[in-house]
Amino acid sequence: MLVRLVAAVVFAAALGVSPALAQDGRITATSRAPFQKVAEALEKAVADQKMAVVCHANAQRGAAGRGVTIKGNQVLMVFRNDFAVRLLAAEPQAGFEAPIRIYVYENADGTATVSYVPPSAVFAPYKHREVKAVAAELDPIFKAIVEGALAAR
Repeated sequence: MLVRLVAAVVFAAALGVSPALAQDGRITATSRAPFQKVAEALEKAVADQKMAVVCHANAQRGAAGRGVTIKGNQVLMVFRNDFAVRLLAAEPQAGFEAPIRIYVYENADGTATVSYVPPSAVFAPYKHREVKAVAAELDPIFKAIVEGALAAR
């Protein structure tokens, strides 16, 4: 747990963002950029990493549909079929964990906070060697996605 906290702080410091929280493997960092720019950059970063947005929950848009205004709040569920096939072949129960969520929300000052649990932490309960291999391949991809989002200006 301490290693993950230190890694999250170092990760956030390297990006020039302030770490908000690192718990249960979750990495959370706050950008200096406006929420909308970060949300757009997040979707672009997913595509740049050759991953797919499997589901996109947009609470702000949903609330607006009811005539309610809230700050930006979105969850992108991200994965890719080739990883899913390998994961399911190795340990079908691990399919429960996919896709991996990335949460972006608007702060009081209009900036954005991005949070996710690295695949290695998500899939840690599963002991199959191939599940561990998939998670290890996905970790740098998700790190690059979040870095891309946080680099928005």
